[in-house]
Amino acid sequence: MPNNFNIKYPDHFKLYIQLKDKIIFETELFNNGVDFHVDDNQVLSGSDTRYFLLSKDNAKIDEVLRNNGIIASTDTINVTDYQDQKKAQKLYLYAVIIVVILMYLASVIFD
Repeated sequence: MPNNFNIKYPDHFKLYIQLKDKIIFETELFNNGVDFHVDDNQVLSGSDTRYFLLSKDNAKIDEVLRNNGIIASTDTINVTDYQDQKKAQKLYLYAVIIVVILMYLASVIFD
């Protein structure tokens, strides 16, 4: 079932899954008996993994995505995970606060 290249010949669609969700997504596809092909040679999508899936399995795939909270995107609709962006923004904010505090302490100590 997994990584079946013949998926590209019948009616199919492509999904892009983030690297952090790849193992969960593939495991759930295998458990639900969904045929898929993973494109390991893509360059355009960055860190996302491209999957070729049969159109007849659309309902099963939607259920897998919803039940596991996986963010998927397509060629035309690029979806971002805002929870990851919030984490990065918090980290950036903490770094800025630490730098400002260190600069203030340095100016107090050396003046």
